Formats: sequence, C-alpha cells, structure tokens
Amino acid sequence: MHGYMGKILRVDLSSGKISTEELDPQMVHEYIGGGGFATKIVYDEVPAGTDPLSGDNRLVFMTGPVTGTRFPTSGRFVVAAKSPLTNLLTTAASSGFWGVELKRTGYDGIVFQGKADKPVYLEMVDDQVSLQDASNVWGKDAYETQDILIEKSGKKRARVACIGQSGEKLAPLACVMNDAGRAAGRGGLGAVMGAMNLKAILVSGTQKVQVAMDDFLKLMTKEVVKGIQADPFAGFFTKWGTAFSMDMGWAAGDVPIKNWQQGEWEEGCVNLGGAKMADTILKPHTGACHNCPIRCSRWVEIKEGKYAYEGPGPEYETLGAFGTMLMIDDLEAVSWIGELCNKYGLDTISAGCTVAWAMEAYEKGAITKEDTGGIELTWGNVDAVVEITKQMGLVEGFGALLAQGSKKAAEKIGKGSEEYAIQVKGMEVPMHDPRCYHSLAVNYATGTRGACHVQGGPYVVEIGVISPEAGVTHRQGRFDKKGKGLATKAHQDLSAVYNSVAFCMFAGMGIPPSHIGNLLAITTGIPHNAQTVLQAGERIINLQRAFACREGITRKDDTLPKRLVSPLSDGGAAGKAADLEFQLNEYYELRQWDENGIPTKEKLESLGLAGAAEDLHT
Repeated sequence: MHGYMGKILRVDLSSGKISTEELDPQMVHEYIGGGGFATKIVYDEVPAGTDPLSGDNRLVFMTGPVTGTRFPTSGRFVVAAKSPLTNLLTTAASSGFWGVELKRTGYDGIVFQGKADKPVYLEMVDDQVSLQDASNVWGKDAYETQDILIEKSGKKRARVACIGQSGEKLAPLACVMNDAGRAAGRGGLGAVMGAMNLKAILVSGTQKVQVAMDDFLKLMTKEVVKGIQADPFAGFFTKWGTAFSMDMGWAAGDVPIKNWQQGEWEEGCVNLGGAKMADTILKPHTGACHNCPIRCSRWVEIKEGKYAYEGPGPEYETLGAFGTMLMIDDLEAVSWIGELCNKYGLDTISAGCTVAWAMEAYEKGAITKEDTGGIELTWGNVDAVVEITKQMGLVEGFGALLAQGSKKAAEKIGKGSEEYAIQVKGMEVPMHDPRCYHSLAVNYATGTRGACHVQGGPYVVEIGVISPEAGVTHRQGRFDKKGKGLATKAHQDLSAVYNSVAFCMFAGMGIPPSHIGNLLAITTGIPHNAQTVLQAGERIINLQRAFACREGITRKDDTLPKRLVSPLSDGGAAGKAADLEFQLNEYYELRQWDENGIPTKEKLESLGLAGAAEDLHT
C-alpha cells in the first residue's frame, strides 16, 4: 500500500496474545486514517455502558497516511478510547517523533484491550514485537520512563509513549506523554493506559513510508512550506510560540481570568506572554516536531531559584490554566508547574481549571483549610498551587479529589460549588472565551469529546480564515448572531480530517479540502477531492456523536456553564454573550440532526453509517 504500512497490531494484555491484521480497504476509503480509524474501531468494539477503566475498553494508537512522510507537520498521531473523564469516545492527538517511529516499524497503529496481570510495556523494534516487564519503571515519572527504556533498548532513535504516576493511579486527568513534554492530553487516556497495567510503548523502526507519487509530493511540500513561511500568522508561532495568544488575545477579551470571572488583566497577560518568554527564559533549541517549518514548541532555561530547570516550555493553554485563571503572573513559576504536569502526565488544561474551581470554592467557603490539609488555596498563591499540583500528580491528599476533574470534585463537595466548575460534559473548557468569539459557544457545547478548541476551532473564521469549499465564504464578526453553526460544522469536519490525514491544524488551516484531496491522492494513490474529504470528516463527527448519543447524550447536554453565557462587565468582550439556543438550532439543521441533537436515520445512512442508524433508531 502507498501511504499506509497496511497492517494494525492487536495486543490482548489479559492473555498476552499479539496478532496482526490487515487494513480494511473500505475503512481506508471512508475514514482516511488516524482519528478516523480510531473512531471506527472504538465505536465498533466498545459497547454502550462499558466501564472506561475496564479491559473491555479499547486503547488505540493510530497514525495517518501522511505520518512519517516529507510533508510538513507530518509527525502527528492519535490516541483514542472511551474517556474516564466524560464517558465519551475521545481522540487526542500528539506530535513529535513517536508516531513516525511507530510507522517505521511497519504498522499503522496498535489496538490494546484487556489488562495485564502486572505492569508491562510493549517493545516494537521493526517486526520484533514483545511485552516486557515494566516493574523497573512503574512509579517513575514520564521523563524518567522514556530515558530508562530508550537506554535499555540500545536504540538511540527509539521513542517512547508512556504514562506518569497520575496515569498509574487512574486519574481521569492523566495524559499519554511522548518525546519529553508532548502529550495526547485531553480526556484521561493516560488513566485507560494505567488501568490496563500498560506503562509504555517503545518503538524503533527502519522501514520507509512509500508514497504513490513522491516527485509530486516533493513539489507540493515545497509549495506548502513557502506558504507557511510567508504567512504572518505562522510567523507569530515561530517567533513566540502559542504563547503569543496571551500577548494578542487579552485586549479582545479572549484570555480567561480568575476562573472566567474577569475580562481584563493586561499586566498579568503581558508577564506571561510569548514576548516576555522570548526576552527572559527562552533558549534556542532544535526541538521542532518531525518535518515542521513552524517550530512553535518552546524550550526554556531557568538558571536559578526554586523553579530552576531546563526543558519544554509552556504552551498558551498552560499559561492560561495555571496563570491567568489562578491570578498568577510569574512566568517562571507557571513554567515549572507545567513541567511538573509533564512529568506526572497531567492534562494542564483540566488540571489548572480544576485548581481554579477549588480556589473559587475556597474563597466562597465551600472548601476550607481543613479540607485541603492546610493548603491555602487563595488566588495568586504560587506555593499552594505547586503543592496541590504535586498532590494531583501523585493522586494524594486533597489533590486526589482534584485529579478527578472539576465536575466530579464539585459533585462531591456540593455547597453550590458546581457553579464554579467550568466544564462541558465533564471536560474543562480550554483557554478561549466564547463571549469573545461567539462561534465557540456552539462548538464547545457540541464538541464530541467535550469542550474543545482544537477539534473544531471555528473562531478562525472570526479572525479571517475562510473555507469556501466547506461553505464558509466570508469572515464573520465575532458577535454576529447568524453563521456560527455553519462555522462550527465546517471546522469540526475539517479538524476530523486533519487528525485523520494526520497533520497539524496550524498547517491545515491554510490547505483547502481540494488540496487535501490532492495530497491524499499523491500519497496513497487513492482518488480524493474536496467532496470526499469533507464527507469523511462529516462521517467521523457523526459516528463520534452517535457514540455519545448511545451513551445517553442529547440536547440537554449540549450546553455551557451559566458563566460563559453571561456577559462580563470589563474587557474586550464586555457586555457580550452568545445566543446558544439560536446557534444550536442552526447547527442541528445543518448537521441534519433532530431537535434533540440525535443524528437522523437518513443522515447516518447517507454517510454509510447503517450500524449507527440502527443503534439510535430501533
């Protein structure tokens, strides 16, 4: 096959059986790869009501047809399972080099099931695949685990995906970590890995990804790189990383402050921004992801003091979650807290947001110093946040409650604290405010894994990125009432495609569906055009939605916390809030879902999802 290695590895951890299956040609045509393949596998093999932390769940690692090729940003891979945080089918993407190395072993992906009777890791060195004893790394953090297993393998190019202590202890905020600080971050997939007694997957391969038309791929790659290098938006990422969103977003009212209660904090945002990082702690480094001309990843060095370290720097989401959300504007402190999360394997978005919930609950008396074991969870208290983050990572003390996420923590504490848990379907809201970009309201409310800005991202339409082939023909005003359903549908479908092909959304935003079709044809030899590409994205989103509906999700769950539909009195979005009900009606109509948010039988069947149609309509 071209673009694909042609086979998937199956690992039953209960029996220790390892087997290989060939790629299904129909799945290749209809789901492309990556997140599409993973969605299909989890939907088909994980029945409704399955306990996410049982061996009946599936844990899927999957690459796309472009992964490991010369194409820019082609280091992506996807991890998927039923989430212990939300009970929804969750796909989480990561980058770096692990996915490339997996593909070079000769496999497009791995599907795990069952539970090992003791901690193990999977070792894949080309066609030599085996389960190994992980007792020497169980209890180690994610960095230590990667270093130990790579040294033991004797393969300098080997890469490791693994969990830290939070995943071992089944925290629903646990990530799957790879390549130092990169993460398949959201939805608690690290806990699924821990529940299976699977500590890590080491991959090292020498096989080359064969493409159908390499000369054409070389030409296309050259043109895409030129486009990226000429794009000012991409230039911001290169110069300042994703942290530039802190510098540029606060004036518009996009940066969440004090658990979404405050609209403006210029000094704090500037102190945490990409420009400040570049002037102080940023260190020149060659740690870009595989074939990435954007190079948004940061490497920092704090030379002295209690936050001294050298390693991956914080992304915008971390700076928001552990910075502005908590009223902390110490860049070195927030960087160090992010480093702790990387080591423990914690999702920085959900972890920081849950601490913000706890701070507000503490301020308003729902949580006391007695509850926290003496930790004073007051706004801006860096020492308290460092301590509680350590407890969350180790799932100890009061941190053990917070490691469950804000929804579950608030349900246990009660006393009105549910109002302060800013989450959708159990997943904490990321660091972009739907009162600033109104399209984010319906996007967060209907996100198939919960509130998400990367598996959607319609706010790019409000900053000038249009997609005529997907029906979005003009830039929308931030506060326009109409059109948000269309922007959301288009960009959810496109994001599903990005995660399936698999390349980075930062590159994908500039590549229209017809060109993605050309890329797929050049890579795989399978004809594609704008229509087939967009239909694949729509098929994936509808199957993910069908999974959610099968678990009982309806319109009543497609909602936002009251705070996010209530205007702020200050900041760049003061006095503004989206009309979510209007947006939902618009979105459902475009999706051809009924008034309760259930995909219609006709819609599912038109996408070739007869099984899902039968599940929802019999």
